[in-house]
Amino acid sequence: MNTPPSLSRRDFHKWSLAAALTVSAGPFTSARASSSGKALRLGGPVSAKNPDSWIKSLKQLGYRAAYCPVGANASDDVIRAYQNAARQNDIIIAEVGAWSNPISPVAKTRHAALEKCRRQLALADRIGANCCVNICGSRNPKKWDGPHPDDLSEDTFHLVVETTRAIIDAVKPTRTFFTLETMPWAWPDSPDAYLRLFKAIDRPRFAVHLDPVNLVNSPRRYAFTGDLIRECFAILGPHIKSCHAKDIKLDTRLTTHLDEIRPGLGGLDYAAFLTELSKYPDVPLMLEHLPNQQEYKKAADHIRTVAQKLNFSF
Repeated sequence: MNTPPSLSRRDFHKWSLAAALTVSAGPFTSARASSSGKALRLGGPVSAKNPDSWIKSLKQLGYRAAYCPVGANASDDVIRAYQNAARQNDIIIAEVGAWSNPISPVAKTRHAALEKCRRQLALADRIGANCCVNICGSRNPKKWDGPHPDDLSEDTFHLVVETTRAIIDAVKPTRTFFTLETMPWAWPDSPDAYLRLFKAIDRPRFAVHLDPVNLVNSPRRYAFTGDLIRECFAILGPHIKSCHAKDIKLDTRLTTHLDEIRPGLGGLDYAAFLTELSKYPDVPLMLEHLPNQQEYKKAADHIRTVAQKLNFSF
């Protein structure tokens, strides 16, 4: 990585951290992929009664990435069957969700969440998923995904670091990574915050899950989503293991109302998103949060249309 010319002190600091991470992360994460001759990977939810029906559903939808099709209690034979089906059909298992609140102030909730994170990370390692993903959690005792006034405090930052380290150290994954999804009101809420978290956690099997919509938490960010996405990839790109595909819309009501919406109906700069993803074509782009397959098809159609205009394909 060559030093860019004419950097401000802040930009030089950011570049130096990114360079150090790229060098230290090792051969699994440091190489920048080439998009030459490679299609991008789109995925979304599908049913999975067995490996054959799972592959059939993925192919019918034109997906080359998938959510994990089985639960943590699946036998080794079942895991192996899905692994083999994915490998034979060029499908990447993008992620295993561990959605829970491992920093909850309620002890029972926190302990259950920690157990779920360990269990799901072990599943991701067994099946060879790109990552296991959760949010960092919230200090909100009633709602697992926040917000709470303490969620972005320094004390919570250190709690997230300790908690994430403990999850990774307990499982000791060798094939997958534990990741924290970007969030609008919890760590990490910006590319810089993720970089700081990355360095503080300091574990080879910690990586990045990018949901740019979740970072759009102000009108300024909404107006410049392309710049936000480019910054995310400039700082975190080699360490991103999976991305979520959503969209967001700024309402005219005061004070500020930002609503998640189907891709194509909001303001997210998908041209910038796909252009950056093309540099890492095996990082999956995963559709989520839509009510039915008709809506998923519309979302996929929009993303494919943008890709076609950029001479990319899925």
